[in-house]
Amino acid sequence: MTRQWLRKLNLTVEGGGKTLDLSELRVRFIVQQELQRQRPAVAQITISNLSDDTANAINKEGKIVSLSAGYEDGFGQIHKGEIYQKRGPARETPVDKYLVLNSKSGDTAYSYAVVNKSLAAGHTYRDQVDVALEAMKPFGITAGFIADLGSQKMPRGRALFGMARDVLRTVAQSTNSAWTIRDQKLEIVKNDKAMEGQAFVLNSQTGMIGMPVQTTGGIQVRMLLNPKVRPGTRLKIDQASIQRAALNQDYFNPVELQQLVLPSIAADGFYKVLYLEHSGDTRGTAWYTDCACVATSEQGLVLANFAKQGIPTDV
Repeated sequence: MTRQWLRKLNLTVEGGGKTLDLSELRVRFIVQQELQRQRPAVAQITISNLSDDTANAINKEGKIVSLSAGYEDGFGQIHKGEIYQKRGPARETPVDKYLVLNSKSGDTAYSYAVVNKSLAAGHTYRDQVDVALEAMKPFGITAGFIADLGSQKMPRGRALFGMARDVLRTVAQSTNSAWTIRDQKLEIVKNDKAMEGQAFVLNSQTGMIGMPVQTTGGIQVRMLLNPKVRPGTRLKIDQASIQRAALNQDYFNPVELQQLVLPSIAADGFYKVLYLEHSGDTRGTAWYTDCACVATSEQGLVLANFAKQGIPTDV
């Protein structure tokens, strides 16, 4: 079991042929990763009391931000992405300045990667993914975990033309999968399966905080910051510790209430992470990973609940 003791953080900003290490400053961060909406992971990182020279260098040349966090005995990367907005330096008190970096993993590839290639009869869904990945590689995207998409061979050739992200969405819909870009890597996970590897046992001894709660968006659970947990990871949670949902009867009309189906509390205790948020403050108390997870076969149920509530799932 990992010993969650002594926080550790590493933050670097690359650009202009230089790498700035900002790890010793006060850093606050929120990192969000998900499978439901099939889009890049995002992060907001706030750095306090930078020197004017360092802040100006980041504003002029900062391109890529890399953030690793955890504990001395359990440390790893939780975000790597392109900086799409810089705010500051500004003041939050008369003596404290801050600079905010907003980042998306694979933002340029998501926005601009275009495919223009024909595949012969007999190609597979993985071949289509490889075409999309090839279009994204010039923008710094590499292959991460890509699930087995099957060996089905297409009876006819196909011309792939348009945005690479649209090709990936089509493949995902056809193979019952979901894709995301995390840490500048393309990842694809089957909807009815978790990622390979041993499940992370979550309880009060391994970092769970409070009690998990059943909601229409999945089983919500908080733990001490754990960089090993990511979308698609399997968690093992004792079903007896999960609090049943309490729906607000005044908010839902009777028809909506009947349509919403709560994710089940898995008898075997195994869940798949669909969404997570890492949050932390190197000079404060926050140092958490919050997850929404479902029994492995129920990702579609959560998406259906989102659709009934008007929450977009493909943006």
